[in-house]
Amino acid sequence: MSEQDPRLGLTVTHRRYVPYSHAHYAGNLVDGAYALGLFGDVATEVCIRTDGDEGLFASYSDVQFRAPMKAGDVLEVVATVTRVGTRSRTIDFAARVVCRGRPDRSESAAEVLDEPIVAVTATGTVVVPPAP
Repeated sequence: MSEQDPRLGLTVTHRRYVPYSHAHYAGNLVDGAYALGLFGDVATEVCIRTDGDEGLFASYSDVQFRAPMKAGDVLEVVATVTRVGTRSRTIDFAARVVCRGRPDRSESAAEVLDEPIVAVTATGTVVVPPAP
């Protein structure tokens, strides 16, 4: 596909509150697979927007766990199309913590972070059915 493909550079953003029921480890930590599930959700919307189909996640070529995610966080999950093939799309992903619970202040305290914390990054490939 040409560099002029309008799907190239498409960005989709989801935000999700991480409930305390998803805490998996001490300190209310959430396992890294939580972000991968969110990447799948945002990739589905990318495929719907680019190809009118939910597509299928084929692989990750890189996953980096950079900072902890915790129950009480609000995660911003961003997917950007970086390559468009005949049936495959390469997508860069980032999960950033934009709000964080502050149980040290009170049970329901939380704050918006001045600078988001990049928690997980990845590059993945999705495939879509052939064009009709």
